[in-house]
Amino acid sequence: MTSAASPLSSVSSASNPGDEPYCARRAALAALRESDPATKAASARALYAAVLDGRAIWRASIELAEPAELPGRPARPELVEPRRLGRRSMQSPQGRAVLLHALAHIEFNAINLALDAVWRFGGMPVAFYTDWLKVAAEEAYHYSLLAARLAEYEHAYGDFPAHGGLWDMCERTRADVLARMALVPRTLEARGLDASPPIRARLQQAGDQASAAILDVILRDEIGHVLIGNRWFRHLCDAAGLDPHETYLRLADQYHAPKLRGPFNFEARRDAGFDEAELAALARLDAQPTTQPATDDQASPR
Repeated sequence: MTSAASPLSSVSSASNPGDEPYCARRAALAALRESDPATKAASARALYAAVLDGRAIWRASIELAEPAELPGRPARPELVEPRRLGRRSMQSPQGRAVLLHALAHIEFNAINLALDAVWRFGGMPVAFYTDWLKVAAEEAYHYSLLAARLAEYEHAYGDFPAHGGLWDMCERTRADVLARMALVPRTLEARGLDASPPIRARLQQAGDQASAAILDVILRDEIGHVLIGNRWFRHLCDAAGLDPHETYLRLADQYHAPKLRGPFNFEARRDAGFDEAELAALARLDAQPTTQPATDDQASPR
């Protein structure tokens, strides 16, 4: 759809028909429709840079029609049910390649999730769009790091099957920005805060220091992403006069969010804006016995 050599020119031209000013929300939709992962990642990062230096502007009130077949994605990887992915050992290069591929798939989908928030929800404060475009740009950086590391294992994104559960929640919350803020950053992305440290430890134990270092970058940035989600969730709750704790529980039930289970990264969750009441509720969950260990895929970020 676009050329990786000029990501900004391609998304800006797609978002600038005729004499209409260069609209960053239109450009975000164009980037979301891009099917090539490397081009999508480059486009997200270029668009964020364009917003920061004023080459692209926000039009919060503009109405954008949803095109068919969102998001743009490549023909591979094959998407399967999560239970078909199974466990993976990190003691072999192949097992670590499969893990890196799963993480790259998560970050590719995270670019889509953030871009979707940018274009879909009109009428929000300008800071909302800047925040989520920043998230998209950072997820794009994560994807690029993982794709490059995967290439060092002589593999590429698309070589192994993956699952489509992340976009499923995006679809479910497409008409409700409050539900999106509650259930994507505060639920799916927050799971990554819990999962990253043990995955990193296993990579380090296997001697893969380079991959472990990428997990450090991802965890650092994901704390900021969840903090953004918490901020906008509470902003929307305050504007509607809703209690955030009761509202989260209601939305999690209404939209069939994944059940939370420990162990939890309490330090990272506190840094990401979860309050003490929420952390205490998680501590009670953490104390409950579990009968089934999580697979790496179930435990992986989002």
